[in-house]
Amino acid sequence: MRTKWMIRALLLVLLLASWAVEGASPGVDLKLIGPWAIEVHFDAGRTQVVNVPPPQWVDVKDEKHTGLPLFNARAGGWLKGVQLRGVRAQETTTPYLLDPASLRVKGSEEANAATFEKGKDFDADLQWGTIGRLPDGRIKEGQAVFVDYRYGRLRLDSIVRRKNGRLELRAGEPRAAAPHPPNLTANEARLANIWVPGVITNLTANNLFPIFETAYPEPAKSVPTRAEVLLSKSLAKLRSGERLRILAWGDSVTDGSYVPARERWQQQWVARLRERFPKANIDLVTEAWGGRNTHSYTNEPPGSPHNYREKVLGAKPDLVVSEFVNDAGLNPKQVEERYRFFLSDFATMGTEWIILTPHYVRPDWMGLDRERDIDKDPRPYVAGLREFASTYHVALADASLRYGRLWRQGLPYTTVMLNSINHPDGRGMKIFADALMELYP
Repeated sequence: MRTKWMIRALLLVLLLASWAVEGASPGVDLKLIGPWAIEVHFDAGRTQVVNVPPPQWVDVKDEKHTGLPLFNARAGGWLKGVQLRGVRAQETTTPYLLDPASLRVKGSEEANAATFEKGKDFDADLQWGTIGRLPDGRIKEGQAVFVDYRYGRLRLDSIVRRKNGRLELRAGEPRAAAPHPPNLTANEARLANIWVPGVITNLTANNLFPIFETAYPEPAKSVPTRAEVLLSKSLAKLRSGERLRILAWGDSVTDGSYVPARERWQQQWVARLRERFPKANIDLVTEAWGGRNTHSYTNEPPGSPHNYREKVLGAKPDLVVSEFVNDAGLNPKQVEERYRFFLSDFATMGTEWIILTPHYVRPDWMGLDRERDIDKDPRPYVAGLREFASTYHVALADASLRYGRLWRQGLPYTTVMLNSINHPDGRGMKIFADALMELYP
């Protein structure tokens, strides 16, 4: 009997270990049983059905715009004309929220106001929710127009186990971008999130986000750490209190002017370095250029505000941390050719280097059709960065790896994008800081 008990105990330990390795949750399973109904299996045998509130249209009447720009068919969808306010995100609009059939552009608020004709007086990007006048139309430059339309919003609901053990579907606050899951109270547990991306007709498996992990599974610290091997000079300065000059170099995500300064990845990271290394004397410099990539820097002439030699090498950093999601069009061969150039310059200066892999961006830009089951980043650029760092012994902070597991925490990754495309909020910025801190003992 004792032998059988020990075997059973060993099997249980192995089973729990497999759940930990795979990130699977033994506690919850979701099954769609209707367009908005979910059967939840939880707590080892309990079952309860929860109903998700269908999304609702928001009706807008007589939204005033004091003038329409000319419609620019060649621009990105969010830049083709004036942005309808209901679908506006940070800097951009969120696509697929506008009901295309609802759009009306009028000359006044009067009930019998003249209605302008799409394709003749104005044009619109119905996917992105932008409108602009046409040169030969009846809408004149500087003329006020009034717009009627309806739109949907993004929502992240939660299946919550309450104090009494019963489940509740708690709806999140609808937003045009970056919705948060609803708050919990004491002794409640979030079992899953339900992703409602605008006005959809029904839920599918891609809308269901059981929570398999409550946080990224941080690896055990190896001895020695990557910082001790690849960043030994800057690590020594962190420990001794000698001044360490860090350059954060990148694009709009490094510029980060769309979030409070304390939420930017480099500020979060440096604050945590100071906590971990009490003697740290860090001088942080940021050199960033929104909408540009590394080639943009090396292509700028002397005297330019973003000339590579003057603004990057000229900063004379002890440590460079580079973030360029706008380099994502590069393949591994191009990564090696371009980044080897930077490595040579940094080595000549005695500068250490950390490469940050990029965050995930809007799914169709990455060839994805979903936001779950996406652990592996499909972009050749990311594979190229990992290969380059391994081959040339450069420190790599793998933020992409962490973004790829957000779905396991119940989060569609676009819900941390303020512009619904590629601008992380403070939560998304923290992922970069987490990846960087993983390098340090």
